Parts: sequence; structure tokens; C-alpha cells
Amino acid sequence: MLYNSAPSRSFLSLVLYLMIQIPLFFSPPPALSQREHLVYFPNTVYELNVYKIYGKQPGKTLMLIGGIQGNEPGGFLSADLYADMSLEKGNLIVVPRANFYSILLNKRGPHGDMNRKFTHEDTADSMEDKIVSILKKLIGQSDYLLNLHDGSGYYYPKYIDKWRNPMRFGQSIIADCDVYTVPGTDRLINLGDMARKVIAKVNLYVKNELYKFHFNNTETGDPDSAHKQQRKSATYYALTKHHIPAFGVETSKFLPSIDLKVRYHNLVINTFMKHFDIIPEHPGIALDPPILKYLVLSINGKTATVAKDRQSIYLRAGDSIYVSHIEANYERGLSLDILGYGDLNDFRKNIVITRNTRLIVRKDNQTFAEIPIKISGNRRVEGDERNLTLKLEYLVVEARGHRFLLADGETLPLVKGDHMKVVDVLPSCFCPSGLKINFKGFVGNWKNNTGEDRGYDINTATNLMRRYSLDKKGKVYEIVASQGTHILARFYVSLSPASFDYLILNVNDRSHMVLRPGDTLPISARDEICLDDVKTNLHGEKGFHLSIDGYELRAREKQSIGRFFRGPADKNKYEALVKKNRIVLGKINFSLQ
Repeated sequence: MLYNSAPSRSFLSLVLYLMIQIPLFFSPPPALSQREHLVYFPNTVYELNVYKIYGKQPGKTLMLIGGIQGNEPGGFLSADLYADMSLEKGNLIVVPRANFYSILLNKRGPHGDMNRKFTHEDTADSMEDKIVSILKKLIGQSDYLLNLHDGSGYYYPKYIDKWRNPMRFGQSIIADCDVYTVPGTDRLINLGDMARKVIAKVNLYVKNELYKFHFNNTETGDPDSAHKQQRKSATYYALTKHHIPAFGVETSKFLPSIDLKVRYHNLVINTFMKHFDIIPEHPGIALDPPILKYLVLSINGKTATVAKDRQSIYLRAGDSIYVSHIEANYERGLSLDILGYGDLNDFRKNIVITRNTRLIVRKDNQTFAEIPIKISGNRRVEGDERNLTLKLEYLVVEARGHRFLLADGETLPLVKGDHMKVVDVLPSCFCPSGLKINFKGFVGNWKNNTGEDRGYDINTATNLMRRYSLDKKGKVYEIVASQGTHILARFYVSLSPASFDYLILNVNDRSHMVLRPGDTLPISARDEICLDDVKTNLHGEKGFHLSIDGYELRAREKQSIGRFFRGPADKNKYEALVKKNRIVLGKINFSLQ
């Protein structure tokens, strides 16, 4: 339906405000109301849509979270299919895209992993923290939780190879323990039993042996757990704070198609729903390519018009454009980006255009429509353009194989030893004379230090001067954007210590030993070892080695133990440092038998 003018933004704001202020108690709705749709942070890159679906008969409530990590489309596309479901019995809370910003960037988490922010305490330091606070309230209204992911490799209880072993996650149903005892009670939550029953039914439909699901007990609360970081996850929070069964569902990133990932997620979700006695109308798995039908937009606040894909829009410099509606074959996951202006989502924002650009429409992180915007005349507005206040929206930084956008005041978390590069600022038209981007504590050119640090490769372990860090301990550094003496924006880089989670040693081409920091491996001088893999918090796979008694064992290099152990005859314990280039990540020990 087309309207003669753009909707009143004050009216829309009022409606959204009222929706957001409604208390989030999951009480039975009136008979005619079978669903609720709540929108938080509307028309921003962090827009959060929550769907509450009530069955015709009362029952338990299952919460589905997708897209908490933005580069895992199997999870959020699968959750999407449940947002419009009708239920005969029970209830659903569906959050298809918990971290929309990370989905737009196709990144795990541009400002840290959102699934590591579920502590028992609430904070509001960032937009991610605010979203997590909302998710935690929704978890408190649920009886069960499924957190949908795509994981690396294939989980298997025994080590088969680098991509199929106990430290991988793909094709598994994850729980934080096998049996959980609710503190202060005799109540037991048999997570392992539930997961194994679901897996047995799901695997009947999985023909490929490699793709079959397995139960992955991370033993998160155990002092010796290899997955201590999971203690800040959504499932651990749900289990230990609200004492409800909570599972991670992981399909493999290695599966050959997104359709297959969605199919396996649906199989698991539907089987859990049946187990929990939540009776649905099963969603389909139709993943048609997104198609734009048209946009409804207004120019300078006047009568609305329609624009279609590839149809150029002609403006004069200084015209404003406001897009009020996107008509496509999908309703969720849509965003609109006017390149060089605003941010990643310019939907329902008044944008002043001064030069040729393009308007692109995305479904999640996939661009599926493009509309050229062309300037055909002189600037409409009067006044001296030099008096306009120019705003620096983002700093563009390359690190860990990705590009990050940092807004004023935001912090980029890295590991000491990561390499990074300050690339530029956005929008790209923001280029006042005298603009400098200065990484405090780094000098790119010692012969001519101008304070302009864009374009340099920065090794955060060796290229930064500790005394210039904000804490004087080398943990937090400041990046300042300035024009002359005027500070335009400040950005921050926080550095955590480099470490390793575990390494895998191949002994005599027969057994694979998983060793964690401080572990001791009994071994003979006649044995041969090969460093197969190292799991660390650093980016990249090159430069890892063991330093054993002054000798080095490189990754995938096979050597006899006798080559390394040449100490006194009475010495039988040797320390091996785990290193990446010159960075020490930790150590293991060898006990010579």
C-alpha cells in the first residue's frame, strides 16, 4: 500500500516508544492476540526485533536466539523461519538477529563476542551490553533456551584430524554439563539425556556420517574445563541464573550450502519443540533470493514517490532524502545504506545529499538492489558551506583479517601481538584540510614524525610505547582524530595478553595428545613428535613453534625427542615454551621416561 506522504516521524517515534515501554512479562495475551512484535533501537545498525508467539493452548516457553555472532547465517536464517509461526500449544520467544550490526558487517563480533557478555551482573557500557540486558530479561521469561550457531569443523568425541576432534563445535548440540543440580534443591536438569534423545531422532534424517550430530558436554563449570570462556555465554547464564535447560545448536561452517545448515537447525529445533510439548505449524525452508519491489521515499519532505532497483534518482546538491518503506519479498533483515552518508543503516533517516552516490539495499549482509543518486544542479541551501559542522562518523581499522568501524569513544579489543592498520575515516567525503589520525604511542616514521598514522602496519606487541598508554601498563591506547588544535573524535584500542588454549602433538604418527598450559607429557627420547595445531587468541596460523631447551620445533615439523633433550643425565623434566614468533603464549612440560 502506498501513502501520499511519508509517515510522521514523531508519530512513529511515539508508537515505537510505547512498544518498547510495554513491560516484558510473558503473561497470557487476550484471546485475539496471538503474537507480539517488539522493536528496540529502531532504524539503527543495532535494531533488535523480538517476536513473542502464543499458542492456542497454554504450555511451556522456548526462546530461540539467532545471529548473536554475525558470520553464522545458518543460525539467524533458521530463527527467521519461526518468527511468523502459529502454535497450537506452548509459546515461543524468537530473536532472529541478536547482533544485527555484526550481521551487516559479516563479522563474528566487531566489538567483541556478544556471547561472552552474559555475566550475572548488568552493565550498559556499550550497545552490545544493552542488547544483552534485554536478552537476559527474555531468558528470564522462558522455560528453555536454544542458541543457534554455525561452528568450525566437526565435533567428534575422539581426535580424528585437525577439523574433526573434541575441540571443534560444528554438528553438535552443546550443554554446559551433563546433569545440573539446582543449588539448594534436589532438582536435577538432565541436559545430556535431553540432548541425546533429540540427537538420536535428528540423526535418522542425516545420511552423511560426517554430518551427524553429537552431544558436546563442555563441562563449563568444571575447574579443569577447556571451555572456561563459556561461563559468560547465554546458555551458562540461563542454566545457572534462571535454572532452565539451555543448549547451543551448532551446524558446521563447512557444510556445502546455507540451505543445508538451515535444514539441520530446523530439524533440531523442531525435535526439541516436540520434546518440550510445544506444538507448531512447522516452518518451511524456502530461501528464495531477496528481490526489491520498490522503495517509498520523499525528497525535501514533499510528496512520497516510488523508486525501483537500478532506477536513478536525480537531486540537486543539498536535497534531503527520506526512505520510509522497503517493499521486498522479505520483511526481516533488511537495511538501506546511502554510501558515504549516515551509517550502515540509513532507513527512515533524513539524509542531505551533496554529491553523486548510490543507495544500496541489503538482506542481512547481502546487497540485492542498488539505486544511483545523481546530482544534477547547484546546491539548494543558502549560506557559506565553510560554516557547516562536518562530522566524522567512523574510523576504519583493519585487524585480525577484518575491517572494523569505530564510532567516537568506542574501543577495539585486540590481543597483544595482533597487527592492525588505521585505514581511513567515514564518510569518505569527510576530508578537511589538516585532518590527522594519531595513534598515541606509535611512530610510523621516526625521521619525520608528523602525527599522521594512517596506512602503517602496527605490531601491537613491538611497535607501541608503553609509557604513552592511558593506563601506563600497555593495556589501553588512544587514537585521536584532529584538525589543527580541534579534537574531532577519540578512539581506543585495548590489548589483552596473548595466550594459547591448547596444542595438539602427534606422537610417533599414532596418537594425538591435547595439551593445555602447564600440562606435562611423559615421553621417551626415541619418540618422534610433530606440532599439528595450536589454538590461541591471536589471529593467523603462521609463526607458531615450541622452544625446547633452546631448540625450536616448528609447526608440522617432525623431530626426534632425542634432538632436543641434551641436558645433564639426571635431568628428566624439560620446559617447552609455546611461542608465536617472539611472543611467549605459555608453556608445557616434557617428562623424559
